[in-house]
Amino acid sequence: MARVEQFYLLSHIFISLIGAILLLATWYNIRVRFNKILKEDELQQRVDKGLAYLSAAVFIWVFSGTWGLLAIDGRMENSMLSHAVNSFFSTLNSFFLLLSLFFLDDSPGFIHKNTKNIKLLSIGILILSAMSILFFKWFETSGSVSIQYQFIPDLVLSVFTSLLLIVSLYRVFIRRGFRLIAYISVVTVLVMMYSQLPEVFTVMHDIFASSLMKIIAKTSLISIFLVLATNWVIQLASTPKSSEMTLKVSDWSLIVLSVPSKGIYDEQIDFESKTTQFKNLLKFAIRRKFGDTNDQYIEVGNQGEIASQTYLTRIIENINAIANRDQEDQLERKDLFTFVGQGKYRLRVLPENITIDKALLNEFTNDIEQLSYKSVVG
Repeated sequence: MARVEQFYLLSHIFISLIGAILLLATWYNIRVRFNKILKEDELQQRVDKGLAYLSAAVFIWVFSGTWGLLAIDGRMENSMLSHAVNSFFSTLNSFFLLLSLFFLDDSPGFIHKNTKNIKLLSIGILILSAMSILFFKWFETSGSVSIQYQFIPDLVLSVFTSLLLIVSLYRVFIRRGFRLIAYISVVTVLVMMYSQLPEVFTVMHDIFASSLMKIIAKTSLISIFLVLATNWVIQLASTPKSSEMTLKVSDWSLIVLSVPSKGIYDEQIDFESKTTQFKNLLKFAIRRKFGDTNDQYIEVGNQGEIASQTYLTRIIENINAIANRDQEDQLERKDLFTFVGQGKYRLRVLPENITIDKALLNEFTNDIEQLSYKSVVG
């Protein structure tokens, strides 16, 4: 079956190489075409950085496939050195995928823009990689006939990374209306995860079937990454520039909003009885307008100033409903709010483009101070 393995590795190398180059080219195009937007709003850098890490992860497949081909030619595919190199590539691949998910909006909350958890997970990946090498040494001669214990750490790492990919890709495509691609991405990652089981459970070992599943899964996953990259380009192109947006709070429950790229020009929005959404928006406007550079955000959830992210979504939904916007011109949450990490958000509108009526500002801040005083005294 050596010819089957060689065919798989050669296909794996060239498919991964083409995919990695295409992802890298898209990343470069984003950096050139949307340079002003990326510089204007630091948050948007998550798009191009995430894409760069995805490209790096696919390039690792090229290197691992090349090493596998060299190991077969040198008849050392079962050696300690070969396993150590494969473990190194597996660790790098998981690490780059993890970093790409760090910048993805719809990745699980414990890794999205969470530097502390990313560091902890990176340490965990390194520990699993070290265990993989140690397991190979311990069980090289004493392993079970049906179970190859030395490959268990690599399998655990792959399963963990695959589960994060499933959740993240499913969420991002469902939210953006690509339901079919969301289902395909789940099936693709599950197939890739299943194709790695024969490395541990020898009873499932079938070189042809395993190689076929891997090449189909990896080709499909690269295609999904390219769809995601294209969607990121569309997202950047439709994201309003913060410098062109203006917000004026003229009276209680009344704002005047301009977002030219969405066809909104000095549009008056009256929140009327929806006072909670108006108050939350006013809090963001005051903090953005008068806060220091490092104090222009509000913590949402985790016992922060605003209880849940649902309240941010409701602000946008109410603006769209009150203004009766068409589907294609509706505001999204990312258009008005910037996520700065650790559950904290700030208004995207520049401080100099925010105007707040002085009487309303005094009334609102006095109410806040009285509530704070009563809570302390009470």
